Amino acid sequence: MLDRDGFRPNVGIILLNQKNQVFWGKRIRTHSWQFPQGGIDRGESPEQAMFRELHEEIGLMPEHVRIVGRTRDWLRYEVPERYIRRDARGHYKGQKQIWFLLQLIGQDHNLNLRATNHPEFDAWRWNDYWVPLDVVVEFKRGVYEMALRELARYLPRNDHRNRYLRSGMRTREAEHGPHEAHGAPLPAPGMELPPGATFEPNPQGRAEPVAIKGKHAS
Repeated sequence: MLDRDGFRPNVGIILLNQKNQVFWGKRIRTHSWQFPQGGIDRGESPEQAMFRELHEEIGLMPEHVRIVGRTRDWLRYEVPERYIRRDARGHYKGQKQIWFLLQLIGQDHNLNLRATNHPEFDAWRWNDYWVPLDVVVEFKRGVYEMALRELARYLPRNDHRNRYLRSGMRTREAEHGPHEAHGAPLPAPGMELPPGATFEPNPQGRAEPVAIKGKHAS
């Protein structure tokens, strides 16, 4: 099924784990790595095709994932003629894709590269979100970069609060020194407050945990 310009409708899948790492699959019997993807069959919506490809290529079911976002429009890439079957040359030009960003809510053991008799991958790993594009086949790199950039705004901010706290601490340190802010001592980096204790400066000005009266640290 091609559009009037010779592009086949297709879906691409970026699957996140809880660390915001992405599923990265090695194409069977090649040295190329890529995201799961596949064509949209006649009568299918992009979402229906995505769930079908998700199962066929990596064995996951709809209950194993949550849709986080998708690209607004089609992203296109042209396939070099040497990769096109002889009977398709002259009318097939490439792929147009809707990309989905998914969150894995299942477990790693739910992944299965042999879910069908026609596997697409023979190895997989979790990779940083900004994947190394030099291991993607060259003609797909531009679309990968566009998809990753557009969908990055949907990334779950798992450590948003920690980043905010670290930023606030850096601001206070800049104003009051590394261990003191607004007259209150701060613990040295990596020091944790025991239950029932507070931080007070020692004679050298460093913060140390001191038990609060009436309470016992454990």
